[in-house]
Parts: sequence; C-alpha cells; structure tokens
Amino acid sequence: MSLEELGRLFPIILSEYNPDWPAIYASEKELIEHAVGKDHIKRISHYGSTSIPGIIAKPTIDILLEVSDDCDNEELIRNLVDIGYLYNPQPRDPPPHMMLMKGYTPEGFVGQTYHIHVRYGGDWDELYFRDYLILHPDVAEEYSKLKRRLKEEYQFDREAYTQGKAAFIQSVVKEARNEPGRIE
Repeated sequence: MSLEELGRLFPIILSEYNPDWPAIYASEKELIEHAVGKDHIKRISHYGSTSIPGIIAKPTIDILLEVSDDCDNEELIRNLVDIGYLYNPQPRDPPPHMMLMKGYTPEGFVGQTYHIHVRYGGDWDELYFRDYLILHPDVAEEYSKLKRRLKEEYQFDREAYTQGKAAFIQSVVKEARNEPGRIE
C-alpha cells in the first residue's frame, strides 16, 4: 500500500481529552506484563498526548516498553502478537528498533488503538516532554493548537503531521531537561 493510501485508510483523528485514557492504559499495561513477563521489563510508561490531562490527542495509547538488554526480542514479539499486536520494524528508532500496534486492520481503525514502542532501558525524551506538558498547561495548550493546525493541513499524511510537531517537541524537551521535577 502506498503512503497516500495508508494516509486515507488511517487519517489523523484528534479527540478531546478522555479521562478514561489512564485506566485504558493501566488495563493494557497489565495485559502486556502478563504476556511478556515482568522479568524482562525494566519499565512501562504511558506517554504521548493521551497521558497529558486536558489536551487533544490522537486517541492512540502510546506505551514505552523498556526491556532488559538480555530480552529475547523474537519471543517478545511472539508474545505481543499473541495478544493482538502487529509487529512493525523501526530501523530509525533506538534499539531494538521495533514498534507494535493494535487496532489497525485492512479496513481501517477498529476499537482502541495502541502503539508499543520497545526500547532498552534509558533516559528518553518522550518522558521529559510528557512531564513538562503536565507541569506547564500553557505549553500543553500551545501544543494542542499546533496539532489542530497540522491536522487541518495534513489529515491524510501522518509523516508530515509528525514532522510538523518535531521542532516544537525538540524545544520543549530541551527546556524540560534543564528543569527539575520529573513526575515519574
């Protein structure tokens, strides 16, 4: 399928904040822990806009799954596929270069969507960004406005939508890394 066809099948959808998102994440986290086994998990974090109270979001629960260096990645993939995830290699992402998704079908979105970003344990920008926006609602509102504008311009182009947020995210992460007060 071409990127244009994928963009039409899976357009950018933005939703007002849903106070159920943290509970939806918590339920999925338990499912993941059971499937993967806590021995291989260093940390699981809810991040992305669904983890930030009050802002608009693509209604996808983003999960950062940090695994131990000795985790059997093939087994990890099998276990997550067994609970409904699709494996998507991500050669440009940090090791182990993988993402898994749920809620995507050949007909489009079905039910709740999830993205599991698998990484080895580390100090990740995404968590700084999340925490900073939680602590600074004014910046979170700026981010919401940017996302609304980008959605209007790039509703069927996920790559351009994501790229359009990059400079804002990088500037916030830089500020966040210099500020004390991580939430997690």
